[in-house]
Amino acid sequence: MASVGNISRRGLLGSAVAVAAAAATGVTVAGTARAATRGGHASGGVTPLWREFAATPFTHAQVPFIGRAGYRGGSDLPRHRAVVADVLHYGAEPDGSADAAPAINRAIAAAGERGGGTVLIPAGTYRIDDIIRIGHSNVVVRGAGSGRTKLYATKNLTELIGVYGSRYGGDKSSWSWAGGLIWLCPEDRWTSLTDAIKAKAWPFEGWTGNKRDEWQTLTTVAPARRGDRSITVESTKQLKRGGLVLLRLADDADHTLLEHMAGGGPGPEAYYWDDKTKLTSYVPYEWPVRITAVHGHKVTLERPLPLDVRPEWDPRLTTLATPLTGSGVEGLTLEAVETPQSQHLLDKGYNGVAFQCAYDCWADDITVRHVDNGFGLIGASACTLRRTRVEGRGSHHPYYCREGSHDNLIEDFTIAQRTVPAPAGTQLHGINVEGLSSYNVWSRGEMEMGTFDSHRGMPFANVRTDITVNNNGRHGGDASAGPLFGARFTHWNIRVTNGRAGLMRIDGLAPYSATVGVSEVTEFDQIDVPDFTGDLHTRLEAYGTPEAVWPPNLHDAQRALVR
Repeated sequence: MASVGNISRRGLLGSAVAVAAAAATGVTVAGTARAATRGGHASGGVTPLWREFAATPFTHAQVPFIGRAGYRGGSDLPRHRAVVADVLHYGAEPDGSADAAPAINRAIAAAGERGGGTVLIPAGTYRIDDIIRIGHSNVVVRGAGSGRTKLYATKNLTELIGVYGSRYGGDKSSWSWAGGLIWLCPEDRWTSLTDAIKAKAWPFEGWTGNKRDEWQTLTTVAPARRGDRSITVESTKQLKRGGLVLLRLADDADHTLLEHMAGGGPGPEAYYWDDKTKLTSYVPYEWPVRITAVHGHKVTLERPLPLDVRPEWDPRLTTLATPLTGSGVEGLTLEAVETPQSQHLLDKGYNGVAFQCAYDCWADDITVRHVDNGFGLIGASACTLRRTRVEGRGSHHPYYCREGSHDNLIEDFTIAQRTVPAPAGTQLHGINVEGLSSYNVWSRGEMEMGTFDSHRGMPFANVRTDITVNNNGRHGGDASAGPLFGARFTHWNIRVTNGRAGLMRIDGLAPYSATVGVSEVTEFDQIDVPDFTGDLHTRLEAYGTPEAVWPPNLHDAQRALVR
């Protein structure tokens, strides 16, 4: 991270934003006085929409509050966790001469049985002929750095687990959007998933089991508003401070929950939802969240409510799969044996790192190379992916976020230009979000190829900010998955190097959205039309002048607000 004296880049930005927000709105912001003495950016230069947002950060109509995205509400990643296992002591060879996967997995299991700790993979090249599985909480797999420790994967997920068909039918391979050769998933949940795949009983993949029926009610919830952090519940007998629960919102016969996710009003009310069977299979909306306080019938949550809570949606707090928490993978490269990229939706599963039913987990300084799909978030929430990179022969989904994944942070990421031409019949998406996933952030990115892939399934309230992109990919999405966008998508300071539109400028597509500081772009061969009729209530600012946007990074700025 660049620094000036003893002040970090993030600290400088946060201080400048604090001054601007305080001057504009009167909001109490940590660090205002300190920023004033260090010459923070003058409030007159603040982008008008930011000034407006700072006055109502949790309930703004177009811009979502994502200031607590990522691990532990945006906290720094943990360091100095004790080393409890070295894979060399378990028989791994660092010269690629033999399969090291059994030794690495034994070391990981030993750390898990001890209650956690760091598993060290020293510098070298380690051949792996199997999946590296992190299934216990508080286990960190750490290499010597992405330039020094390499795992060389020789097999794909079809070979290792089996064919994985789609629960929606057809001949598609679900390895096109699921699973990883490094797979972070609770042990019991991973077993149930892979058993179902082997039995060809294609599962749902999220927090409530293969058929979405493995949950129990803890308590019902009284009406509340989006942005509230305290809720009133019927009973707190089964709730405790620090506990992780699932907020469950079901839809009603008139699909008013889906309408609410789209911003409400005449457009969503006129939309025909009943034939969007893939979309309706994603409901109920399931949002995992940690409880920070319990007092009487009041419960305080780690993050503000993502949506209103209304009686017609049968709101309740429920149990969820035993989560994977406090686990991470750091400092290594995963390189798959180089094979041609598969035809679209027929990936064999040379996949990178997957987070599934994971909460407060992370990846840091990880490169994946020659993969079908790079980094996956599948029913995962509150995870941070930092300093990650996808490179090599080209990927279908370099990053994907699906199956109700929320509040994740992907920052300082790179999608490198492919090293070989794309075979005919393949697809490149880029940074993907779908399946009612919400409040996810992509920040400080360099995309030498790809696009902003909103893949239908009505994701909402997601942010892409401070990204340079050569916009040469295409988005996907089945028509039965419904709208491309729900409400409060925000693209903020997006530098498009090739001038192609294609989901960069979204004020003509996404309801209640904000397009701020996007380079001037023109349409190309994939031209979308809005899913909703009438006024979309969108905002467009600083179009064609990303260099004029202040603050330049929406996520960094929000972190500085109301901490």
